Amino acid sequence: MNLRKIKTALISVSNKSNLNVILPTLKKFNIRIISSGGTYKKIKSMKYNAIEISNYTKFSEMLNGRVKTLHPKIHAGILNVRDNKKHKKELLEQKILNIDLVIVDLYPFEKKLEEKIKFKNLIEFIDIGGSTLLRSAAKNFNDVAVISEVNDYSLLVKEIKKNKGATSIRFRKFMSAKAFTLTAYYDSVISNWFNNELNIKFSNKKTIHGKLIEELRYGENPHQKGSIYGIRDNLGIVKIHGKSLSYNNYNDIYSALSILNSFKKNQGVTIIKHANPCGASIEKDQFNSFKNAFNCDPISAFGGIVAINSMLTKKLAIELNKKFFEVIVSKGFKKDALKILKQKKSIRLIDSSKFDIINIQNYNFLDNAFLVQDSDDKLILEKIKIVTKKKPSNYQLQNLIFAFNLSKFAKSNAIILANNKSTIGIGSGQPSRLDSCKIATSKALKFSPEKLKNSIAASDAFFPFSDGIKELIKVGVGAIIQPGGSINDKEVIKTANKAGIVMAFTGTRHFKH
Repeated sequence: MNLRKIKTALISVSNKSNLNVILPTLKKFNIRIISSGGTYKKIKSMKYNAIEISNYTKFSEMLNGRVKTLHPKIHAGILNVRDNKKHKKELLEQKILNIDLVIVDLYPFEKKLEEKIKFKNLIEFIDIGGSTLLRSAAKNFNDVAVISEVNDYSLLVKEIKKNKGATSIRFRKFMSAKAFTLTAYYDSVISNWFNNELNIKFSNKKTIHGKLIEELRYGENPHQKGSIYGIRDNLGIVKIHGKSLSYNNYNDIYSALSILNSFKKNQGVTIIKHANPCGASIEKDQFNSFKNAFNCDPISAFGGIVAINSMLTKKLAIELNKKFFEVIVSKGFKKDALKILKQKKSIRLIDSSKFDIINIQNYNFLDNAFLVQDSDDKLILEKIKIVTKKKPSNYQLQNLIFAFNLSKFAKSNAIILANNKSTIGIGSGQPSRLDSCKIATSKALKFSPEKLKNSIAASDAFFPFSDGIKELIKVGVGAIIQPGGSINDKEVIKTANKAGIVMAFTGTRHFKH
């Protein structure tokens, strides 16, 4: 087991609230305590003995506390190899004690970052001494135990009691790994903050930090393990009823929330299946908005996720209870609505009222690399260019904008058919844009044929040929919006003019792979 007796412990913590968990055990096994100013005072106030670091090192804290534990007597006591005769001799000559246990947490930089305090004040919450202590102890895990989180105090107490004042090599290795993970995370937060302050999007080294929110039953498939991490302590969404969320649930929920975030406040409903929208509507009436989104493709909606951009009402809850959905996401639930929806034990109900999309950058992890890009949060409003003889009515223009905005959330190649600010057909994820046109029109013909006349269509990228345009015109589409930019733009415009429909160019592509 490679047990190491603890004779001296160093304690220097910002969060002093749980010291009562460990101090009785340290006293029971006669473990000497060395501690820094604030921690020392707290320990003494709790009627436990301790040696103040400045008394031990004979060197006073200085620079307003910036330098207190950065001293050879501290780090030599931690870093020496106990079985090394030269190390032993040097410590005896310098009268340096072995430090066998280091208990340190770090200044709450991340918490202060969220408080949005001034740059010069935030600098003071970058921990130097604490990080150095953790790294020193973690490096010398063969002889030293390190505790870097308050939550591990109980594990330490259990370990010490089990081994009668000692720690095992397995415990020390495990805690060492946690300490290095913490310092890496901590430095990543600071690094990304600094780069953001300087508007450096693509530094020559890139770090990503995250906190484990939940280990999932499995990943996309049962043979894959999965978990979810957050860049904050919580995700801003709360499950208030139902089974635990799966990997695929989370993927769909975030796809839905991205769409809702692009809608006006308290307006809109979307239904997601396999991270793709299979229906969306931005009618002001919540109930009608859901009905329109659902009727776009009721077959695909089966077992999907419904996301509502407002507080869910009793009227809608009654309707939702008639159908099968895996998850319902809403910006709060009326009490009577919640009572109705909770009748189904397995359905997951998610309150997203406190969710906030940051949308700084997107990451796509490959094998031994990852891609990074800005989030696609561009809305097309002013730069629409009408390229046909026929000009759109205001009604058509609003629907064109709605559909083109939605196209960026469907997998490419994406075609969105819409009428009355509601989707009536969606074709997505096809290698051929023509195939996406056929899928979108076939769904509209199947579920909403009466809404096809003078409907509008949006394409996430340009039409390379006029065949896709002809497919849309054939079913009654009266206006089309697309980025433009194909070498065949003239032919496509000519086809639109011949059919007497509207065509708009945005100059912005919305690929999503």
